[in-house]
Amino acid sequence: MKSKIEFNNDLSRILKQLPEGAFLTVKDGDCTNTMTIGWSNFGVIWSRPIMMVAVRKSRYTHNLISKAKDFTVSFPIETDLSKELEYCGKHSGRDVDKVKECGLTYKESKKVTSPIIKECDYHFECKILFSQPMDLNKLDSGVKNEYYADDDYHILYFGEIVDCY
Repeated sequence: MKSKIEFNNDLSRILKQLPEGAFLTVKDGDCTNTMTIGWSNFGVIWSRPIMMVAVRKSRYTHNLISKAKDFTVSFPIETDLSKELEYCGKHSGRDVDKVKECGLTYKESKKVTSPIIKECDYHFECKILFSQPMDLNKLDSGVKNEYYADDDYHILYFGEIVDCY
């Protein structure tokens, strides 16, 4: 059994892993999907620990998270899941069951509906408090040109971290 930790314990290790990838998992009804993320933000908003994730509108996960009440993010720190992260970043849940294809396992989370990825070392369970489409008219033109030339922008999801272990 993994031990509960404060959301900012080992944050330096988690932030170091983030550019290499983490698994964002969302469940809505009978549909569950996992995708690789490389961007996120941690902090305190509304006097609560928050993890913000960004999901592009074109992603299959966007269809789920836009209707869901929560999400989880699982980080492989001690375990090398680089091939699985790459696969989940390149394939769509519209076409394939990525978790099955990668030999990963969904495990029931403790406080939210969305499951965690069992093979990972750190897990964040988050209740969605707020979501906001990006307003590209207010975005720095250099960032817009580099990341959003095709207008496939992100929706930002602010999740209260209700458990982490």
